[in-house]
Amino acid sequence: MALACLAASAARIHPAPVSAEAIMAEAGLHQDCALAARSAFLYRQKLLMRMHRGNGRLAREERREYDIAPTSGSFEKHLTSFHGVYTAGPEQIPYDKPGFQFKGTDIDGPILDSLANGLTGDSQSRDGFGRDMFPLTTAEQRGYRFTIKDTEVYQGRKMYRISFEPRRPHPGDDSDPPAWKGEALIDAEKYQPVMVETSLATKIPFLVKTLLGTNIQGLGFSVSYREFAPGVWFPVSYGGEFRVKVVFVYTRNISINLENSGFRRTHVDSSIQYANAPDNSPSQFKSQHE
Repeated sequence: MALACLAASAARIHPAPVSAEAIMAEAGLHQDCALAARSAFLYRQKLLMRMHRGNGRLAREERREYDIAPTSGSFEKHLTSFHGVYTAGPEQIPYDKPGFQFKGTDIDGPILDSLANGLTGDSQSRDGFGRDMFPLTTAEQRGYRFTIKDTEVYQGRKMYRISFEPRRPHPGDDSDPPAWKGEALIDAEKYQPVMVETSLATKIPFLVKTLLGTNIQGLGFSVSYREFAPGVWFPVSYGGEFRVKVVFVYTRNISINLENSGFRRTHVDSSIQYANAPDNSPSQFKSQHE
C-alpha cells in the first residue's frame, strides 16, 4: 500500500490523460490510500434519524453519538449518548435506548435501529458506510461505467463531475449488478472525491429489502469528504431521505443525517475540531494542536 500511495503522489506530478476511466482509476488509488490512513485516527460521530408518518406528522426521532476507533481492517463504535422521542397523538414520549417499542405492534423502533446499524455500520469498511453505495475504491469501481459530465469550480477548486452507472453484465454472468448510480465531484489536482450522490439504479439491494420492506421510493444518499492532513480524507457528512411502506402495512418517510468530527491520531497528541457552522451547511474545520 505504501508503494501504491507513492505512485499516486507521482501521478499528481505527471497526470494521466483526462478520461473518465483514468480520473476514476486515479481517484480509486487515492481513496485506497485514504482508507488505509484512516486506521490511525479516532473520531466522534453524530447521527440524527427521523420517521414521519404518511400524514406528515413526526412518528419518531433519534439522536445518537458514538466514539469510533479503528481496528485491523474495520472499526469499533461505542454509543456514548442516545436521545429518542416517540409521538402518540399530541404526546411526546422520551426514551433512552435503541429499539424502544411503544406497544407490541410498534415496529418503528426495531426498523430504525436496523437502519442505523445497516447504513452506517458496514463492518468491512473503515467508516461504516456501505462500500457498494459509493463506488470509489479500486475494487468497487469494477462494476461501473463512468462518464465526464463537466468541469467546474467548487469551494475554490477545480473539480471533475463524473457520473457512474452499473456496467451491463457480460453474457453468462449470473452475478447481481451494482445497485447504485449517481455523480461524484473529484478534485482535479488531488484526485480525491469531495462529494458523491447516489440513487437506486436497479432492483432494491438485499440489505435494504431486508431492513425496510420492498416498496421504496426516492432511495438515495449523499456523502461529502474533507482533507485535514496530507493524503488523509474522511467522510464528514452523510445524508439521505426516502419513503417506505414497511411490510405493506403503513407508510414512513425516513431521513438520516450523520456528521463526523473530533478527528485525532491514535498515537499523536493532535486533533481536528470543527468550527461553528449553521444547520444544514457543510461543517468547516480547523486544526488544533494541544
